[in-house]
Formats: sequence, structure tokens, C-alpha cells
Amino acid sequence: MKPIFASVIAVGMMGSAAQATEVVTEVMGTDGSSHGTVTVTDTESGMAHAVLKLTGLPEGTVAVHLHETGDCSADDFSSAAGHIAGDADHGIESAAGPHPGDLPNLHVSADGSGMVEHFLPEFDVETYLLDEDGSAFVIHAGTDDYTSQPSGDVGERIACGVFEHRGE
Repeated sequence: MKPIFASVIAVGMMGSAAQATEVVTEVMGTDGSSHGTVTVTDTESGMAHAVLKLTGLPEGTVAVHLHETGDCSADDFSSAAGHIAGDADHGIESAAGPHPGDLPNLHVSADGSGMVEHFLPEFDVETYLLDEDGSAFVIHAGTDDYTSQPSGDVGERIACGVFEHRGE
């Protein structure tokens, strides 16, 4: 595994014409405390790869989503607007779903940490996360029921982070 990783780094360092677009955010709570990072990277397969490394969260299950506006300035994070929806309905239980910004619920351990990787099919980082008004990652207090419109009955927003391009 180490040689494969080293090869990938070498290709990126040589200035490959097909470098993957990557964004990252530090996720902050309503009290200003850091809850870790989220990174989303385009891959050659056309799927994006999302890596969530989060801490300081309430034990249990919380909803996490990619939101359409890169703004976490409101006290309740409502400035991040709704989920990145595309032309879809919310939730995997919807025949017209899911939103491109819908992610599975995050299971948080007793120590408040949650680490998970997701593959996002037919997801382009530049299109969805680096558009004119940017995008954000939001953690909600409740769990996503995967059906309720427009957002899965997820409860208040407890943490938010604005994605930034991780450039050369």
C-alpha cells in the first residue's frame, strides 16, 4: 500500500494534467469550537471521495449534509441555505432522490468522534462545491429519516464549515 500511495504523490507533484479537484473545510460548532475536517476530492471514476474526520460531537447518530451556500455566518448556520439538491428530492427513500448533497447519517462514538469515508456517485466537486456562492458542510442535531422533504427532519444545525479549494 505504501508504494501505491507514494506513486500517487509523485504523479501529483509532477504536475499531471489531470489533477483531482479537492476541497476542505474545518467544521465549527455554534460556540466556535472546532469539530474536525471534511475533505471532498474528485476521482478519475467520476465519483467524489468524501472523508469526514470529526470530534467533539454528541454520542449517537447525527445527520450530515453538503449545503448549497458557502456561508456559516448566521448563529444557527441558516446562512448555509438548504442541501445541494440538484433536480432531486431529499432522501434515498424517495423515488426522485436523493439530493447530491445527501450523505448517510454519521454514527458518533462515546468519545465524540466520527470518521467515515463516502463515495459520491456522479458528483463533480467544481460543479457542486466550488460554484459562484460556494458550499458548506453542516452537522444537524437529529438523524436523517431519508424521506421527509425537504431535509429529512434533521433538527437544528449544530456545526458548519465552508469548503475552500485546496490548490496547488
